[in-house]
Order: sequence, then C-alpha cells, then structure tokens
Amino acid sequence: MHDAIADAKRALRADLRERRQQRSDAARAEDEAGLKTQLDALVAATGARSVSCFLSTPTEPGTHAFITDAVARGIRVLLPITRSDGLLDWAVADPEGDIAEGLFGTPEPVGDVLSPLAVNDVDLLIVPAAAVDRSGMRMGWGRGYFDKTIGSMENCPPVYAVVFDSEVVDEVPRDVHDQPVTGVVTPTQTLTFAPPRR
Repeated sequence: MHDAIADAKRALRADLRERRQQRSDAARAEDEAGLKTQLDALVAATGARSVSCFLSTPTEPGTHAFITDAVARGIRVLLPITRSDGLLDWAVADPEGDIAEGLFGTPEPVGDVLSPLAVNDVDLLIVPAAAVDRSGMRMGWGRGYFDKTIGSMENCPPVYAVVFDSEVVDEVPRDVHDQPVTGVVTPTQTLTFAPPRR
C-alpha cells in the first residue's frame, strides 16, 4: 500500500473513531431504531430471505435489534467470525445464543461454525464500514476481512455498508484491494450507487 494512502486512511479512521465515541446513549438508541427501519425496508425491497450482517460494537450503528427481529421473521442471518488467516467463518444468528469477544475485540456469535464459503448462499450482504464515499467506495477499519470476502465471491449479491450519516463523504482514500459497495445504509437513509465494476 502506498504510504500516502495508508497515512490518509489512518488519519481519517482516527477522526471517525473519535467522533463515534462521543455519541450519547440517547443518540445511539435513536440510531439503532432508525437503522433497523432502514434495514427492514432494504430486506423487503430486495426480497432477501438470507442475509449476512454483523454484531455491532457499542460505538457502531446498532444492528442487534435488526438481527433479532429478522430471525424472528424467519430470515436466515449469518454473522461473521474472524480468523487469524484473514478470512471469515460464519455462524447462523441465534438471538438466544452466546456472544463472545472476537480476535479484535468485536462481538461474535458462539455456536456451530460454518466455513467462509457459507456466505455464498446469502441474498444480501450488510457490512460494517468506517466511511463510504459517494461513488460507492467503502473504507473499512484496516484489516481487510470484508474486502477479501467481497472480492472472492463469484456471484456477489448486493453489498450495503452501514455507517452514520456524517460518514457518507465525498471521497475516501482507496487502494487496489478496496472493494466498492452497492449502497450504504444510515439511521436515516439508504443510498444505492451505480453498479460497481468488479
């Protein structure tokens, strides 16, 4: 990775991380409710019966209410489990199941582990992000798990990144391995971009 790009990403991530940590509990609750409404509408619009999502950390837009309700409505939800080799295993979401701390301190499900190939069966990917720009380029948190996953899928379904409204920006620093997304979901809106060239 070019040093200038790496430095730009590092600086932007630090700024975004700090802003996320400053959100109030009331704002977080409101954000989670808004995000659930947006994600429910996206699932309905795409007709998805199987989705991948992620268990949000306390500073991310909250996904837990969406996941619990989606499972209750009969939607199969796959949750990622980080591996040391840079790939993601998956587990079927179970709202009654245990949650443990993953490799990087993120919440991950405890249960039967499915291989990285399991994600090939979903109709919709909902992924975390630090920021997304208006061309559909996603900037993650620097470990490359979702870029690898998206980049390796033969028939990739729609991919929507989840961020706060202020994290939809004009441009993010990009490198060759960075993968574009189909759209972005915030607590107040869902944006779909022109189809990315993969």
